[in-house]
Amino acid sequence: MLDVKKSGIYIDATVGLGGHSAGILSAAGQSATLLGIDRDDAALAKASERLADKRAVLRKGSFGDLAEIASEEGISSVDGILFDLGTSMLQMKDMQRGFSFMSDERLDMRMDADQRLTAWDVINRYTQEELERVIREYGEEPFARRIARAVVSARKIKSIDTCSELGSLIQKACGRHGKTHPATRTFQALRIEVNRELEQLRKGLAESIGLLKHGGRLCVISYHSLEDRIVKNFLRDSAREGRLKVLTKKPLVPQRDEVRQNPSSRSAKMRGAEKI
Repeated sequence: MLDVKKSGIYIDATVGLGGHSAGILSAAGQSATLLGIDRDDAALAKASERLADKRAVLRKGSFGDLAEIASEEGISSVDGILFDLGTSMLQMKDMQRGFSFMSDERLDMRMDADQRLTAWDVINRYTQEELERVIREYGEEPFARRIARAVVSARKIKSIDTCSELGSLIQKACGRHGKTHPATRTFQALRIEVNRELEQLRKGLAESIGLLKHGGRLCVISYHSLEDRIVKNFLRDSAREGRLKVLTKKPLVPQRDEVRQNPSSRSAKMRGAEKI
């Protein structure tokens, strides 16, 4: 989808552990340049080990800072930009980061440990109306009101400090329905709120067009309907305005064999476009 050129300039806006960046560099030539961006210091440390390559430059930041970071690195136009959205497995598996309802650690969920707002703040300080809005809007949770009410009632007695406390509280409030843990949507909503993920996505997409060369490619992998809807609408509107040509009429999704080998890919949807 990125159509990697030997001497191209590429941005991996969510470098993570560097897997996609390594793939880009392996397809590119020795004169290529790759700028990798991530908010997570732990991810950048891992990626720097994997991408020990003079062609790669790694920077801390959000994909909403795309244009500013590129400018600071002397990059004014690029051949391709990749966004791989969502939470990395590094973050999910590190129980101390407080992303998982199975963790006994403090509610956190910050991708950037330097920022102030945490999931603890949202759960213990937002009003019931604010909590309900976040859970309903970002988690698409039908029991948002019931969960918000239960949270506010419980925190009158004591603060809700750990992920597992919150997970248990939600399970009691909603009961168990199907295979998915009842706290799943709420934890997604908290993560999106804490990290301002959808705001950052909209800003990053808008800035990407100005950075792409004519014929440059934009590739976005999303993992839930809120992200995918933003990407879909952005590409559609940009195509109508004559700025992009959409390359994927429908999103590309993993086939059964890939999901079997890599279960975390099951909800991935990839969309691509080319700058006109």
